[in-house]
Amino acid sequence: MRNEYDFSSGKRGSVVASPGKTRITIMLDDDIIELFRRKADASGSGYQTEINRVLREYLVSGGQPITLDALRKVIREELHAA
Repeated sequence: MRNEYDFSSGKRGSVVASPGKTRITIMLDDDIIELFRRKADASGSGYQTEINRVLREYLVSGGQPITLDALRKVIREELHAA
């Protein structure tokens, strides 16, 4: 190991860039993060991927609150899958 290292040409940030992604800082409630971590563990993905998926679904739906009929449909599908 060297006594000194030269970091004068070093750059901050991740070593490998992720095309199409932007790093941000966001404050979320602890219970929300925990919920997404549990969902991510169950699905085998990362919690940030789960948050991204939910946001995308919301935006694709036009950003409208879920209707009672849509909620019933989702519940039926989940119960059938279980």
